[in-house]
Amino acid sequence: MLFTKTKLPGCFIIEPNRFEDERGFFARAWSVSEFVAQDLEVHFVEGNISFNRRKNTLRGLHYQSPPHEQGKLVRCTRGAIYDVALDLRRDSPTYKEWVAVELSQENRFMLFVPGGLAHGFQTLVDDSEVYYEVTNAYAPANSFGVRWNDPVFNIEWPDAPERIIIPRDRDYPDYKD
Repeated sequence: MLFTKTKLPGCFIIEPNRFEDERGFFARAWSVSEFVAQDLEVHFVEGNISFNRRKNTLRGLHYQSPPHEQGKLVRCTRGAIYDVALDLRRDSPTYKEWVAVELSQENRFMLFVPGGLAHGFQTLVDDSEVYYEVTNAYAPANSFGVRWNDPVFNIEWPDAPERIIIPRDRDYPDYKD
């Protein structure tokens, strides 16, 4: 696995090493030792699938508050997404900064989003499916979000004539420290 650091501490773009031959390829999708080598000691407790019928579906930006922060290992298993991680850790040197990466069934990249960051994505094609593992179980009382287009963060999303967003995600109030 090839780990590429992003500007957000603890957040990595991960590219599987492919071992190819005439049959296709083999690649490792998860390795405790390779994560530990990056100073990432994580224990995944749930795996989730998000299927999205239409291009320009936007989900997020979601996070869980302490002590239920969720680290996430995100992968697009079908289609393509524009995946965003937003640093909401007040003590971080990159507080309120974000990174984005295209994850697709073709590139098979993954994004590791540590706890304390908000996460969201926009689908780039119809019928996109996202699989992600989390380090903490879903805790409704600790589940929050920030609006995808909040001017405090100035996240650059792909152009879309119309986005499909549920009211909860669309109507989060402006972010306040």
